[in-house]
Amino acid sequence: MRLLGTVVAATMAAATGLAAGSALAGPTFDAVREKGFVQCGVNSSGLPGFATVDDQGNWSGFDIDLCRAIAVAVFGDRNAVKFTPLTAKERFTALQSGEIDVLVRNTTWTLTRDTALGLDFLGVNYYDGQGFMVPKSLGVKSALELDGASVCVQTGTTTELNLADFFRANNMSYEPVVFETNDELLPAFQAGRCDVFTTDQSGLYATRTKFENPDDYVILPEVISKEPLGPVVRHGDNEWGDVVRWTLFAMIEAEEYGVTSENVDELRANSTNPTIRRLLGVEGEFGKNLGLPQDWAYQIIKQIGNYGEVFERNLGMNTPLKIARGLNDLWTRGGLQYSMPFR
Repeated sequence: MRLLGTVVAATMAAATGLAAGSALAGPTFDAVREKGFVQCGVNSSGLPGFATVDDQGNWSGFDIDLCRAIAVAVFGDRNAVKFTPLTAKERFTALQSGEIDVLVRNTTWTLTRDTALGLDFLGVNYYDGQGFMVPKSLGVKSALELDGASVCVQTGTTTELNLADFFRANNMSYEPVVFETNDELLPAFQAGRCDVFTTDQSGLYATRTKFENPDDYVILPEVISKEPLGPVVRHGDNEWGDVVRWTLFAMIEAEEYGVTSENVDELRANSTNPTIRRLLGVEGEFGKNLGLPQDWAYQIIKQIGNYGEVFERNLGMNTPLKIARGLNDLWTRGGLQYSMPFR
């Protein structure tokens, strides 16, 4: 029995050592470190609040900040990232082929995408749902009044299937008017080529800000689907997946424990809360376990902010979108955002 115990202990120690060593390797992670930046796939259409680029080539938005946070985790530098604009049709091929390292492009986590495409979804940075926008002049108050309507929809998205399911379930007919990009779809909608525009509600709010007269359009109350949006990497690239996953969790955990870009230095120096000390790298070896510097999460919060700061800066009530937190609030306030424990 004693010999067996020794063998088991040795085997466990070897396995532990192997696991610890594997946290420092991985094809994408190694390639990212070698080239010195993260290649992040983002929305090509310019989605206000989520991903937009100005005339000088400067990117900003909710998804952009997550890309930058990943760069901070690895390199300690929010600018160690390059952006690849992708249409809905292009996005998965770009990730599968290695053109990009991570996809952060308002992409819905579904069973098919998670299993059949060779991809891994690593969390939800925005809980969304599909809705409908119509010109106020139509006098429509509910999506249940849309029988026979023509509907503008982007191809290559879950939106098409949800649209078909909704009309079928409610015994209504519709005429799909299909476009590959929002750049094609929006002028058509405004020109009256279709009665309705459908996409995720976040996209509807973002799109409406582009219109010359936003108040001329109404977003109907129905939400017809679950659209959990989050970052995606290639399947099986576990070490890189851990970096992306825990970058998002660090931002959520920081908000829950009141750690902000403004107070992170004071809390790192003086907090006695064990969770905060682990999060900020004062205790434990979580950076080492991820193959990252010990202060990786501290740097994310210092340079990018916690989840709430990023949300309010890009999407909140003081922005043109004026999106309430809703499901994207913390679990402690009735929302769904929840980090796995830092321990």
